Amino acid sequence: MPTSDVPLQKLGFLTIGVFDGDDPRPGMEALLTQIQLGEELGFDSAWLRHRHLQFGVSSPVAIMAAASQRTSRIELGTAVTPLAWENPLRLAEDLATVDLLSGGRINPGVSVSQPMRWDDVKHALYPDTVEDFTYERVTRFLRMVGGEAVATAGTQGIEVFSDRVQPHSPGLRDRVWYGAGSFRSAAWAAEQRLNLLTSSVLTGAETADFAGVQGAQIEAYREVFPEGRVSQGLVVIPTDTATAAQREKYADYAAARLPRTRQPQGPGKLLFAPDIVGTSEQIAEQLHAHAGFQQVTEVAFALPFSFDHEDYVQILTDMATHLGPALGWSPAQ
Repeated sequence: MPTSDVPLQKLGFLTIGVFDGDDPRPGMEALLTQIQLGEELGFDSAWLRHRHLQFGVSSPVAIMAAASQRTSRIELGTAVTPLAWENPLRLAEDLATVDLLSGGRINPGVSVSQPMRWDDVKHALYPDTVEDFTYERVTRFLRMVGGEAVATAGTQGIEVFSDRVQPHSPGLRDRVWYGAGSFRSAAWAAEQRLNLLTSSVLTGAETADFAGVQGAQIEAYREVFPEGRVSQGLVVIPTDTATAAQREKYADYAAARLPRTRQPQGPGKLLFAPDIVGTSEQIAEQLHAHAGFQQVTEVAFALPFSFDHEDYVQILTDMATHLGPALGWSPAQ
């Protein structure tokens, strides 16, 4: 079981890849530049968050495909892909293709629930079908990624058909993660032998003690699947080389989001973690006291939303050159 004196083994970052809706390409190019910078700085992984019908990455698989051809080492993941928006078979095909092209660097993170803003999007997303948004949608995806038969192999005329999804990428199934916000989903992920992604949001919380609840969820997961990988994804903003204007921007950003962290929100009892802003020394001290962080050796720190490219460069650079070492991490070669 990791403790605060165990060095951090893997350092990653998570982003939504913001862009201007009237001119999206520069934002996408900036995102690819940030991933390339991450590799140069020695980050172990870069993760993409889905943003459907918003001004952020809607197709992480396409971005990962592009990034895989501009990098050679850094792992690429999704945190997370909401499977309610996806056809599991088509997603399995795309992920396997990109995984092979990347040399086995893809880490698909998934979750399942009714799509966000369901009443607004259901007629565009599924006008003619009734879809299953339960865990079965995930297990169907896992069977396809794992290479199990989904049809009958054979020939039709000169066409040859496989009984499983093609291409098949061996090892991809073992790199699938589940984004769990509740005890139930963390336990289910462990039962399915999925790696566990924890983030800055929990569901079904009965207390405002975010760190304590997250730590207990990780414990529950490890009781069932002790060898599974667990990654934490808090919003962390180091300020070691930030300008005075950047430090003010970061402090204002965190302060505006702080009220929602004081108690569970809404019918789903969503509990948000406070953003952690400060020097790397200050952040490391807070993380070492965090009951969730104490139980992981991998992180994918979330970048704040809607900052400028220059801000992300400064934050990523400080993470790799100041915060990572303060947590005992060494950059990948």
